[in-house]
Amino acid sequence: MKAIVNIHLKPGVLDPQGKAVHHALAQLGFKGVEDVRVGKQIILTLDDSLSEEEARKEVEQMCEKLLANTVIEDYTIEIEK
Repeated sequence: MKAIVNIHLKPGVLDPQGKAVHHALAQLGFKGVEDVRVGKQIILTLDDSLSEEEARKEVEQMCEKLLANTVIEDYTIEIEK
């Protein structure tokens, strides 16, 4: 089973990396981009003996304790069998 965690900055938190990418895209001629926000994706391979509910709870704890800085970041979790 896989858990896919997408982590991104909360709205209102400055994203200097996103601004740099936005600027670079404009310099390369991509004029239709209004804003860029950069995040990260973490893919975890989990033991198949866990139920989907157990896996989600476990990954939520991982996010709260280590994977995401919940003061400035939000996260989403997808569980794939």
